[in-house]
Amino acid sequence: MTDTAALAVDTPDRPGTEGRAEDFLLTGMTCAACASRIERRLNKVDGISATVNYATERATVLRDPAVDRSTVVDVVARLGYGATPLRAPEDADDDGTSPARADRVADLWRRLVVAAVLFIPMVDLPLALSVLPAARFPGWEWVVVALAAPVVLWSAWPLHRAAFVNARHGASSMDTLISLGVIAATTWSLGSILLGHLPDPATNGALSVFLEPVGPLYLEVAAAVTTFVLAGRYVEARAKRSAGDALAALAALAARDVAVLLPDGTETRVPASALAVGTRFVVRPGEKVATDGVVSSGASAVDRSMLTGETVPVEVAEGDVVTGGTVATGGRLVVTATAVGSATQLAGMIRLVEAAQASKASVQRLVDRISSVFVPVVIALAALTALGWWLAGGDAGAIFAAALSVLVIACPCALGLATPTAMLVASGRGAREGIFLKSHQALESSRTVDTVVLDKTGTVTTGAMTVRAVHIGPGEDRARTLRLAGAVEDSSEHAVARAVVERAREEVGVLPAVEDFEALPGLGARGSVEGVAVRLGRPSLLGGLPDWAPDPATDSTLVLVQCDAGAVALLELADEVKPSAAPAVARLRAAGLRTVLLSGDRAGAARGVGAAIGVDEVVADVLPRDKVAAIVERQRAGARVAMVGDGINDGPALAAADLGLAVGAGTDVALEAADVILVRDDLGAVPDALDLARRTATTIRRNLVWAFGYNVAAIPLAAFGLLSPLISG
Repeated sequence: MTDTAALAVDTPDRPGTEGRAEDFLLTGMTCAACASRIERRLNKVDGISATVNYATERATVLRDPAVDRSTVVDVVARLGYGATPLRAPEDADDDGTSPARADRVADLWRRLVVAAVLFIPMVDLPLALSVLPAARFPGWEWVVVALAAPVVLWSAWPLHRAAFVNARHGASSMDTLISLGVIAATTWSLGSILLGHLPDPATNGALSVFLEPVGPLYLEVAAAVTTFVLAGRYVEARAKRSAGDALAALAALAARDVAVLLPDGTETRVPASALAVGTRFVVRPGEKVATDGVVSSGASAVDRSMLTGETVPVEVAEGDVVTGGTVATGGRLVVTATAVGSATQLAGMIRLVEAAQASKASVQRLVDRISSVFVPVVIALAALTALGWWLAGGDAGAIFAAALSVLVIACPCALGLATPTAMLVASGRGAREGIFLKSHQALESSRTVDTVVLDKTGTVTTGAMTVRAVHIGPGEDRARTLRLAGAVEDSSEHAVARAVVERAREEVGVLPAVEDFEALPGLGARGSVEGVAVRLGRPSLLGGLPDWAPDPATDSTLVLVQCDAGAVALLELADEVKPSAAPAVARLRAAGLRTVLLSGDRAGAARGVGAAIGVDEVVADVLPRDKVAAIVERQRAGARVAMVGDGINDGPALAAADLGLAVGAGTDVALEAADVILVRDDLGAVPDALDLARRTATTIRRNLVWAFGYNVAAIPLAAFGLLSPLISG
């Protein structure tokens, strides 16, 4: 694994802001209009850039250091809502839910049960009175009032309260529509009862009380609207809570305590949060690795399935890297901590999921703007509907029924939830499969991708290269040459460098220090060792193969070693293709995608790998800048390109591609440049990620079509009196 500080996700700066993003948990929001209002008001404050997500009930705020955190809280409070710094996922309840959210779900359930239990007899009573005349009794309508009162007052109280808070601040929301509809229906019904305008259900039919144009009883509409809205809110709240399961599951992987190894060899258990970089701790079979580290001693199989989705445990031994949250299934390990707290890979993964869930697609920003003006427009439409019916000569009952139908049928919540809820589910599912979407950009780009470019070394191949042959130049000392080459490569992260270092240590032992080291991405490396200027790289970039070099194998990767500008050795290296590469490429091609293998290696080696995995095209002998050019060339030809890579030299290409996918074992540069991070050491994650992103994008489009279509079609029907208030509710 890599140093996972790169998994941190920062919000892009805007003028007047700097620093890292800070999350606030928002309370009191009841629809997308609320979220839009908070976001607009926060962004009006100098030094603050904010994004508010209704689905996650979170504000992601980037503020200038001169702006105090309390400013955010005060601005939100003045709007009638609450804001508190978001609790870390590991501090949440066991089910991943904050106490406030859990309490809200329980409260909604209680109010929904009361509303449903009382609403059913409100509809049945008039029917029973018409079927059984003997059961008729004076004042039956007051029984309906008694049944309706708890529903419209207690069950609907959160809706009334939210509407009042919004009104007090000169704003409106979905609750405004609902509260107005419930209050209007209740007031009209009480007036009809008191003025004696109710029809007789025994003579006029069971539903005449609800549907007669003059003096109808609309209490059941008030109860129906309340019941249906509460049911929707309850399902929505449950969905939000469930959507947090991905974060909860990741947070639950963190060990609570750990056995620290003291200098005298004894152990003491301390909270995992007390670990520091360099601390040695013990992991026994069945225990979680407390934090990221390197195995100091021992060997074990480590189950990484919770983090990566890989089902087969990985064997680790001294010198291997282990990740916090994984589980040792075999022997005892002593691990030296290399990252703790927010710098661990687990913390980075949690940040990625949070950032993806909090991000907004461009289409969602448009929807938010529409939602912010939706409620006032609907209220105006209801008033125009009443005016139109009055001008057309409609009676009071018909006028009221049409206006009430418009109020209760409109629904901006569907618009506001269409995109973020889909992203919640996608990010959660992806996290369980070792796929981390950084933002909505991945979804928007994946839909149009038609070409997938794969880096070779470390991505398609295992990256565990071995030196298969060492050719030493005439008169050169083999041990000295390997010592100098190994010393330079010891400071490089590349797979080729690791293979050279391993071979050098096998033959000569301890390597000397290097000075003035410089990595040359895509070229090689150079440095000064024992006063000798050493350079390693591809022969084609260092003057070609020397005359004394034998013909290398066609599938070999070649590294030429120069000392003081003279060629002293030629190294032949080999790499193995990952078992998952060929099936992954087959799936990509079956999905209609063109596959390209991109490699800085020589043509023979690259073509051999390309043939083994079945790609459509092989591009070899490319420098990092050539990788970018290869991406741009295809884009100019009309292709939408996804790039998959893992190394420093892949960073520019990942950034240039329409969609960048970095394997989790890659470098920080690759991880920062990518739109999607694949933690699984399995190329099958590439088609899985594209499939997940595409299906999510399709779901979002379907959600938006339904949400817009519903409102566009339903509101005119209600305005023309084609839908009764009961059906509208």
